Amino acid sequence: MAFSTKYIVGFAAAVCVVCSIFVAGSAVALKERQDRNAVLDKQKQVLKVAGLLKEDESIADAEVAKRFEANLVPRLVTLETGEYDDTADAATFDQDKAAKDPATSAKAPEGNLAKVQRVPNQALIYQLVDSDKTIKALIIPVEGKGLWSTLKGFIALDVDTTTVQGLTFYSHKETPGLGGEVDNPKWKALWPGRKVFDEEWKPKLTVIKGQAGPAADDPFRVDGLSGATLTSRGVTHLVQFWLGDDAFGPYLKRFRETGE
Repeated sequence: MAFSTKYIVGFAAAVCVVCSIFVAGSAVALKERQDRNAVLDKQKQVLKVAGLLKEDESIADAEVAKRFEANLVPRLVTLETGEYDDTADAATFDQDKAAKDPATSAKAPEGNLAKVQRVPNQALIYQLVDSDKTIKALIIPVEGKGLWSTLKGFIALDVDTTTVQGLTFYSHKETPGLGGEVDNPKWKALWPGRKVFDEEWKPKLTVIKGQAGPAADDPFRVDGLSGATLTSRGVTHLVQFWLGDDAFGPYLKRFRETGE
């Protein structure tokens, strides 16, 4: 039986409408779960960089929350002054949203090598504490452009504010096997013990092209990612930017002076 052109076009349009409604409905229904999974993954990366979760360890969501609440204290920092702001709820603070809003952020310095566009007025850090609530490490958010994407992650610093305890990324779209090796546990294992600042407290830590020496002998350099020069440079630039004067520098200076 032959169908008219009008019938075929109408039927195809109806199918498209039904499929569009189904896809849109699925996206809405799954958004809450996707958002929850994104938060959970970020928390896992914080636990990893804090040394509270092994790279190959798989734990239940409830255990993630348990370890997080027992060992990590979120604090909001006013970047310009380096002071804490305990009047706002750090647990619900959305730093990405704050950075995009001109009312809660400032334009980043022109020509910064990390290619950061805007810096939030306030940023969220985590303090790793022991059972006595003594601060053992500071976990600082970092981000910047790699080759194909913006890398977002965390760097953990000892309380001397210069010795690296770890580095991890929770979001990027770098090339698997090349720039994507920022996720490789072997490469991340090269970071602990490195030093961020020189004697004048200027960011000096650099991801080089080729191999660096061990942390004890070559503290300011880290092995480059093979075949991923631009991603390696991007990691250098984002670390130096966020730990420098235009971002967390005032906070780290204040922490060194006060110990809190």
